[in-house]
Amino acid sequence: MSDLTAPSAGNDRGEQSSLSAHEAGTEDDVRDWIALLKPRVMSLVVFTGMIGVVVAPGHLHPILAFTAVLCIAVAAGACGAINMWYDRDIDAVMRRTQSRPIPSGRIAAGGALGFGIVLAVGSVIVMEVAVNLVAAIVLAISIGFYVFIYTMWLKRRTPQNIVIGGAAGAFPPVIGWAAVTGSVDLIPLILFAIVFIWTPPHFWSLALWANEDYRRAGVPMLPVVAGAKETRKQIVLYSLLLVPLSLVPWFLHFSGALYGGTAIVLGIGFLVCVARVYRDKQDEGGNSLTNDAPARAAFKFSILYLFILFAALAVDRLIG
Repeated sequence: MSDLTAPSAGNDRGEQSSLSAHEAGTEDDVRDWIALLKPRVMSLVVFTGMIGVVVAPGHLHPILAFTAVLCIAVAAGACGAINMWYDRDIDAVMRRTQSRPIPSGRIAAGGALGFGIVLAVGSVIVMEVAVNLVAAIVLAISIGFYVFIYTMWLKRRTPQNIVIGGAAGAFPPVIGWAAVTGSVDLIPLILFAIVFIWTPPHFWSLALWANEDYRRAGVPMLPVVAGAKETRKQIVLYSLLLVPLSLVPWFLHFSGALYGGTAIVLGIGFLVCVARVYRDKQDEGGNSLTNDAPARAAFKFSILYLFILFAALAVDRLIG
């Protein structure tokens, strides 16, 4: 006669199955909240902020330096979460963004907004308490610029949204520098300008092959408003500004030959990529006949360009 108080093997398997399903659900929830932070975008922001810390003159305790970079990361994630909250309507109609946590219904819009606000406020407070007031002020300005100027004002109103809004992503090296020095000087402003000028050709390369998505969502990106041909021309013009601008730290003797040589090689590579975008086979309306393959390649190279350029600056400074 079986013992009715003892769990059966079937019950064991059922409990294990339920536990596994619960763990899988928890992992999915965590991944969704992380996705709100836009980790891919955050990685570049964190990296340029870290370079600002590394190349700044003076010394910051490693724990405080880590705290400063962490605050930059958290603030970037907060901006991503608030951006997803505000753009949830257009994200729902764009193929590239339909699977994001809010439009797919996996996270409530109000929860995402609250999450973003808490992270934004917390990052500024910690930066002020642990590091210094100047870095906290610049961090707060960067958050406000991204949320209110770019996301809520520019993005849906003007094709210059990326040009002006690019300032939001250019703040991290300034914040990193301010964390060490407690001031904002010429060199971090030059680094700001490099990222600022880099942003339009980087993002317009993406916009060329995501053109239909933006058109469907009613976002006035440059290819939607001015056409693909004009967008290609603007990509070239901004790239021609970017390459000499990237050499300014070398001209000012802030960096040495390692950075200068790297900037020249990368600049040539960047110009080759955008030249291919400009010469891409097009129809009479300027639309690509190659599925915007050169634009996709330019977009990917632009990310590598900024990573290597800033890494070279840091290595050059450390060696020098």
